[in-house]
Amino acid sequence: MTLDGTRSYVLRAPGAAGCVVVDPGPDLDDHLDALAGAGPVELVLITHRHPDHTAGSAGLRERTGAPVRARDPEFCLGGEPLHGGEVLDVAGVRVEVLATPGHTRDSVSFVVSGPRTGRAGGHAQRAGKPGGGPAPSGPEAVVLTGDTVLGQGTTVIAEPDGSLRDFFESLDLLEAAGDETLGLPAHGEPIGDLAAAVRIYRAHRIERLEQVCEALERLGVPDDGRGSDISELADAVVGIVYADVDPRVLGAARQSVLAQLRYVRGE
Repeated sequence: MTLDGTRSYVLRAPGAAGCVVVDPGPDLDDHLDALAGAGPVELVLITHRHPDHTAGSAGLRERTGAPVRARDPEFCLGGEPLHGGEVLDVAGVRVEVLATPGHTRDSVSFVVSGPRTGRAGGHAQRAGKPGGGPAPSGPEAVVLTGDTVLGQGTTVIAEPDGSLRDFFESLDLLEAAGDETLGLPAHGEPIGDLAAAVRIYRAHRIERLEQVCEALERLGVPDDGRGSDISELADAVVGIVYADVDPRVLGAARQSVLAQLRYVRGE
């Protein structure tokens, strides 16, 4: 479910004393020690609440004293909740918070660039695996996408608060970042052209929606699925639409089908 693991990112401008950590990841001593060792850590940012991103937050705060900020107040430690449109100037870089719900309600992405010029005065060091080395960086801003856009495959619209309608709107926002913008996901390799990846994501979701509607027709259910138990209906639709996928990911597929059914119902 996490591909090759959950990537943490260490952000700083060249010559900056401190750094920012995005997504501490799981509570693994060696990994948290490596992140703390890249410090001093001034701030910890969270892309969304899932434990493969947040379980190490308390341990990293204990090691560094840095505040942890997330959109969901429950996952903030010594820091205020994040807000879409907020701009942070820290460790010599400019971090703009984009509210990108869909995968979860609290999902955010981060646009990282130079603090004043909008050009990249910083770089991103990838720490998804200890010693993972520097991630590619170019002269323009980069976008840390969390689980909204992955480096491989497509993301799940997660229960209980994932929303396909929100997800489509978030894809529009990320596409507006511009062609050939580098995307840095929490899972998988860097995305060389984020806008192109977003267009593929949107086309895939629309194709899946069409398949769900076709499945409802085969099942003799009205297009919007109203009047049917949504849980039972999701099981039936998964059996048709996702019949050829690895059984290990059927649980994730079912979550996305529930979101698709709510979307066609107008919920």
